[in-house]
Amino acid sequence: MNKTWMSVVIAALFEVGWVIGLKHASGMLEWSLTLVAIMISFSLMIAASRTLPVGTVYAVFVGLGTAGTVLAEILLFNAHVQTGKMILIGVLLLGVIGLKMLSKEKNKEVQL
Repeated sequence: MNKTWMSVVIAALFEVGWVIGLKHASGMLEWSLTLVAIMISFSLMIAASRTLPVGTVYAVFVGLGTAGTVLAEILLFNAHVQTGKMILIGVLLLGVIGLKMLSKEKNKEVQL
């Protein structure tokens, strides 16, 4: 996995953080950390979309963020595990992996 794809994965991890923050933040520090996570997450995703196909970057970002949020709810907040939900998350991840495998990096030059 190259550096650009790693930034998409890290952006998705920060997405999980800010989504959890939106639900559970109650104090100024928690809201501040949520805002920082949003800024880091979108900055990394936007930077990655400069060299990778934007649709693929967004799909991978959202797919990993969704799967991560569901897993975080289960692991951190004792959410109920549903077999159907886990199967669908697996299908989502297969789609994300497939998109990543089919994508090609753009030329580093900006094309108008």
